[in-house]
Amino acid sequence: MDTLNYIILVPMVYFSFAVFAAGLVYQITIVLRKPGLKIPLNLYPQKKPAWFHILVDTFLLPSVFKARPVMWFFLMLFHACIFLLIIGHIELIHAFSIFQIIEHEIFLGRGFIGVALFISLLYFLFRRFSSHAKNLSVPEDYFLLISLLLTVILGSELDWARTWFGFEEMTVSDYQNYLKSLLMLQPDISEVTYSGHSFMLVFHVFFANLFIMFFPFSKMMHAIFAIPLNKIRRG
Repeated sequence: MDTLNYIILVPMVYFSFAVFAAGLVYQITIVLRKPGLKIPLNLYPQKKPAWFHILVDTFLLPSVFKARPVMWFFLMLFHACIFLLIIGHIELIHAFSIFQIIEHEIFLGRGFIGVALFISLLYFLFRRFSSHAKNLSVPEDYFLLISLLLTVILGSELDWARTWFGFEEMTVSDYQNYLKSLLMLQPDISEVTYSGHSFMLVFHVFFANLFIMFFPFSKMMHAIFAIPLNKIRRG
């Protein structure tokens, strides 16, 4: 079991980020090598600068709001929670003062961000079973949602145990030391594998690794190409 824990918490983490980086380079290279398309620019002429509309289209999704307001709500909730959780994981490595505009413990939200993200993912998953979305869904969609849902559940359980139930056997500093050891290429998992609920961290990292490796080869690449595509559309 100790060997399996080490494989998931150390070499699999390095491997997943290597696949992620290589996949991004591969996908971007493919796009750059494709011949340019003769697309009419500035399809939606506006008085305000194009960059303003590009940012609005990318981050506020007005077209989705007009067509499917309920889905728009959960998309905005999902993206806001992901953004805050990224900040939280960065703070696990180093507590940057720029993130402490609102003073908070790590993570921001005391566990409720995990709840909100869990609810939004459930919405996206069950929506796949409706007649309209089901016809457009492929196995990749379910794999992405389920792997991310399991990552969120297990990660949130770790946070809930600490913030809601006072389970302090594994502390924030333990997570910080583990992540810092990975960054320094001197991996040390001793502080995150002695606890009785360390198996949740191992599974959390395992499913996160799967998601990270699959990301560049999935529909999630829209997160990388959204601004460039809206730039083409807006001119």
